[in-house]
Amino acid sequence: MQATWERGVRVALPVAIALGQPLMFREWRPHARMARGLWNIPYPAEGAEVLPTVVLAPLVGFDKDCFRLGYGGGFFDRTLARIPTKPLAIGVGYADALIATIFPQTYDIPMDWIVTEATPPLRRGAAEP
Repeated sequence: MQATWERGVRVALPVAIALGQPLMFREWRPHARMARGLWNIPYPAEGAEVLPTVVLAPLVGFDKDCFRLGYGGGFFDRTLARIPTKPLAIGVGYADALIATIFPQTYDIPMDWIVTEATPPLRRGAAEP
């Protein structure tokens, strides 16, 4: 994050306010004072809420249509649904997490890209190889 920040890119971290609620994002800077949120996940303790233009979302599973399985809270789907201008959504995980389908529900929002240690990344709407 520091190397990205040093190149002039604003970096924000998600803040989980409560179960069943969307995430908010606070700008991160080197040496920022951190607080602990749900599940003891650190986030910047101070600063205004920012709206991201790119969101990196962890995944434990994904399908060829770029739907992701997260950690079960629905945080990223709720968050992406509420952001006025949808950010570029990138799911990040391991190639072995590819499954036939996640059986997406009406509230599931697909990622624009899925990035793993394998190449090339999977892009939503791209033709299969």
